[in-house]
Parts: sequence; structure tokens; C-alpha cells
Amino acid sequence: MLFRSDIDVIVVVRGGGSKTDLSTFDSEMIAMAIADSPLPVFTGIGHDIDFHVADEVAHESHKTPTACAVALIDQKYLHWLLGLTPESDPVHRYALAPVLSGVLEQVGLSAEVQRVYWYTDTRDDALPQGLIQRLVSARDTDGGASARAALAADLKALSERKAYRHIVLATDDQSLVSLINEAQLFGVSVHILADEASRNLEQLRKDDPEWADLLCQADSRLLLNEHAIRDLSQPRFGKGVRQVPSEDIESIRPILAEVVQAWWSEEPEDLREDLREELQVSRGIPQEVDRQMLLQVRKALDRTLSFQEKKLLRDMVRATVLGENTEVSSAA
Repeated sequence: MLFRSDIDVIVVVRGGGSKTDLSTFDSEMIAMAIADSPLPVFTGIGHDIDFHVADEVAHESHKTPTACAVALIDQKYLHWLLGLTPESDPVHRYALAPVLSGVLEQVGLSAEVQRVYWYTDTRDDALPQGLIQRLVSARDTDGGASARAALAADLKALSERKAYRHIVLATDDQSLVSLINEAQLFGVSVHILADEASRNLEQLRKDDPEWADLLCQADSRLLLNEHAIRDLSQPRFGKGVRQVPSEDIESIRPILAEVVQAWWSEEPEDLREDLREELQVSRGIPQEVDRQMLLQVRKALDRTLSFQEKKLLRDMVRATVLGENTEVSSAA
């Protein structure tokens, strides 16, 4: 075995997958190599339901965490991004988490926004669950200094604690470049909500070089499409109402069924069997399948799914794989 004095630990990491994909980590050859290693070996193979021989012989065994995200939203910046005025056109805050989750999906990230920090100078006690209000001084009194300080403090604390794998920022504060870099060194991905000008960074560097530097530091630039803007600007079901009307959900059931049926009909039999085995012991569905389904449905509907619609889709996938949905699985 090769040995280098500048290496302290060996980490073996593999994301989730089918049992066939992960069977390599049950081989005697890999287990012996880990056991005989002069350096400690840490494994991170699959998700909570997966356990392999490599995990048994490793110095420490960990599991891939479910992707989750937090959003730090400067109210004034988001109003500017949406073209709203705080007094007459408030943001539909109940839609923030699902809309931002959908925006992350657009760049290939299946990550649920579980919490939103809302930096505002206006107190509001009627807030959705998962939205944390950060009261700051009015911008016209301190130029936005308190909002910048509060957001920077939260970004630093969340990054150091590695509380989330993804942080979404809605701010144009160029002083955050160094903190974003620190967050990335901790293994956290940072994404910034940006405007259409961010599509042309070459021109933006000429017009606003500091803003361009901030955007370039981020792992990705997130643009709100017309549907996201509509959902954030125009509450569809009234203030404070988070549930999608049942008739709306039922109206998209045939579309969801068609997408699930098309996917299932193209899955090879060995992968079908692996999925059946996995779902029999797991309450969720594999992340790669979840991402694929969400992307295909979003293309079909040309919009982001609500939480209730995502739950319906995932229930239909489970039912199809386990043979419980005769309407969908029989056609496959």
C-alpha cells in the first residue's frame, strides 16, 4: 500500500444509489484494504438505510445527509428584485420556501429550503412556520448597516456550524464576499438571487464591478422566472393560506401520473427490483429519482410544484414502484 506522510486520513464517500451500485462496498478486497490501512479510514456510503461491509471495518462510518437549505432574505433587496414596493406590494412570504426550493431545482439541486431568515424593519406577527424575523433599523436611518450586520452574523454562524448544505442569499451587499468564501471553505454551497443583468457578467463587470465580484464568488446565480415572480408577488390563495386547494391538486393528478408512467416504463427490470427493495425499508424515495421526477414535472407544468403537489408526486412514485397504484403501474 502506498503511504504518504502528508496524509492524515482517508475518506471514502459515495452518494445514494441502488443496491447494485453500492454492492462494490461489500467486496472482501475493499474491506481488507480498509482494515489493513495504516491510516484511519472514514466512510460515507449512501443514506441512512444503507450499511455495508466497508462501514463495518472503517474507523468511523457516516451517512450522506439529506440536502437541505436555508435562505437569508434582505426584504428591501427582494422587493427591488421583484419590482415591488414594500408599502403597496408585499412579498407573499408563505410562498418563499417552496419557490426558492424550486429555483434550486432549476440548477440541478434537489434541496428543500427548510428555514427563511427575513431581515426587515417592519414587525409582523403573522408569519409562516419556518420564517425567522430579524428586525433591523430602517434603511433611511443607517443606510442598511444593521441589516448587513445581522445577515453577515447569521451567514457566519450557520456556515461555521455547517447547519445547512446550501445557503441562498437575497442581498447585494458586496462586503459579504469574504464571508461567502469562508462558508465555502466549510463545505457549504452559497447561491445568490440575481437579476437578468447577471446573465452577462462581462458587461456587468464594466457597469458594476463590485456586484459582479459578489456574484462570481457564489456557487451559482439564481434567477427568478416569471412563475416564481408571480407566486411571490401575487398570493394565489389569500394571505396566510398555505394549503393548495384540493381541486387544484386533483387537476394535475393526470399529468403527474403520465410523467411517473413514462419514467417507470423506461426503467430496466434490475433497477426496478432495486427500487422495490429500497422502498420496502425506506419511507422516502431515492434522491436521484426525486430530482428526476421534479424536473420532468416542472417541464410538463412549466412551473414549480407546491409542497402538497410534491407529496402527491412522491406518493405516486412509491405506489407505482411497490405495485400499489394500479392506474399507473398497470399501464407501465
